[in-house]
Amino acid sequence: MSSHPHTPENDADRRECLLPWLALLRVPGMGSRRISRLLEALGTPQAAFSASPSRLLEAGVPEPALAGFLHPDHEGAEADLRWAGGAGNHILTLDDPRYPPRLREIPDPPPLLFVHGDPDYLHQPQLAVVGSRNPTASGGELAREFAAWLSGRGLTICSGLATGIDAAAHEGALQGQGGTVAVTGTGLDRVYPARHRDLAHRIAANGALVSEFPPGTPPQASNFPRRNRIISGLSIGTLVVEAALRSGSLITARLARDQGREVFAIPGSIHNPLARGCHALIRDGAKLVETGQHVLEELAPLLDLAARPAATAEEETPDKTPALAEDYLQLLDCMGYEPVSVDELVQRSGLTPEELSSMLLMLELDGHLVSGAGGRYTRVR
Repeated sequence: MSSHPHTPENDADRRECLLPWLALLRVPGMGSRRISRLLEALGTPQAAFSASPSRLLEAGVPEPALAGFLHPDHEGAEADLRWAGGAGNHILTLDDPRYPPRLREIPDPPPLLFVHGDPDYLHQPQLAVVGSRNPTASGGELAREFAAWLSGRGLTICSGLATGIDAAAHEGALQGQGGTVAVTGTGLDRVYPARHRDLAHRIAANGALVSEFPPGTPPQASNFPRRNRIISGLSIGTLVVEAALRSGSLITARLARDQGREVFAIPGSIHNPLARGCHALIRDGAKLVETGQHVLEELAPLLDLAARPAATAEEETPDKTPALAEDYLQLLDCMGYEPVSVDELVQRSGLTPEELSSMLLMLELDGHLVSGAGGRYTRVR
């Protein structure tokens, strides 16, 4: 999008401004809420490190954290600055004009953001797309379809770089013009999970990787719920594709609702455990959506993008089935849209197991269905 020129003078000034922020981030026992209260009381990180212990206690600093102000982690802060000197790396503080304004509005904004890629993407209208780490084949396909369609209309897709729905949403978004933002639960000097290394490189080239955690932070379970508030906070709305009732995606959706953002959910079969989280959200007031156009229409008042004319069914979900022979169409009708076993299909279709196996193979090769765990097949929309 755009680049930010640096001069030696600017770099020196920037370094001097950043060091107190980075040292404050590394004070043990000071989370984002405490840092926000401290800055409200004292104004700047520099003032915090100059304040007396009694003044720090008055400003909400817990007593065990006082030592971190008396002996700041300058070595760690210097390491962060060295990381920021790498190509495509940026550190944004709360008072930086490049800090995303929507995120600044939430109750506990991260005091700093580490960014690899183009920070201008953080100012674009974003939609969070989240869901199960182990989705059904149709759930992954839906995430890609929705993300590609909405990215093609200018929305930046935000997700968490996890396996499953997150990865599918990033992949879909990379097909459109809106790009994608990945919020991670580790430092940006590593990619987690490691299998997404190539995906992370493509996101950095067509969007941004973002973390509140400094370089060197390993994947820790407690980091990922904290990451979710950033995903929802960056976005004007959150779309949940598939989620069980106990799911981190529901945390993201509830955070979005508490932050005053729109929440959308895609319904599914009542027999699919991964649809139950979406159904619970819909009962709690999330908007039921079946197409990307439904999302765009709801968000149109909040966007500079004009709501597009409703897409045709063919544009939303291309249907290749009319080209199939009648017996193959009948088999697809027998399948429905839920995972089904060969034994169930033998009963429903009246075909022999041999006939059925041959037809299922042909349909899978042609992209009309996918095979999954337990030998079950799912029809592709």
